[in-house]
Amino acid sequence: MAKTGAKQGGPGQFSRDDVEVLAEEPLYQGFFSMVKYRFRHRLFAGGWSQPLDREMFERGHAAAMLPYDPHTDQVVLVEQFRVGAMAADCSPWQLEIVAGIIEPGEQADDVVRRESVEEAGVEVGSLHKITRYLSSSGGCSETLDIFVGEIDSTTAEGIHGLEEEGEDIKVHVVSREDAYQWVESGKIENAASIIALQWLQLNYTRLQAAR
Repeated sequence: MAKTGAKQGGPGQFSRDDVEVLAEEPLYQGFFSMVKYRFRHRLFAGGWSQPLDREMFERGHAAAMLPYDPHTDQVVLVEQFRVGAMAADCSPWQLEIVAGIIEPGEQADDVVRRESVEEAGVEVGSLHKITRYLSSSGGCSETLDIFVGEIDSTTAEGIHGLEEEGEDIKVHVVSREDAYQWVESGKIENAASIIALQWLQLNYTRLQAAR
């Protein structure tokens, strides 16, 4: 049921200035961290909410890239073990695009160029920015910058990853059409990969024409 007296206005009528943080309490610090926030915010009908408590998962920000060869119309996907997928009762080995955490002082495009070499063994030429999105804004502060990067797929093969980080990453070179079918069938379950492959499906002819 709709609330009466709702404030009239278009999307985005409120900003960060319409939130008051009352307290911030660190709960856990490990590879990731957890923080408890107490806050209140303005209401669409006017006035302020009651104080609310929310735990926030802090894991920094990340960047991901779909390596694409416009000459062969193939993409490079990587396969690796993901503990979150195991806990969610999905396949523990996930098909994904290359990705990495943005460290202090780094730019998103630098991250995906580095990770493309570390995870798939390919150098990136032209980069195309797709979007930036919040991974799960109800309880996580992480954002992801998503790219498509042009590569030479003939150099992509083997098993990669940094041993000191426990990475064991297998490279797959597949046709764009097959990869998109994996999106439609649900074989690919990673959000960043789905977004990138859907964007490529809409824009691959433009990338091929610009070769």
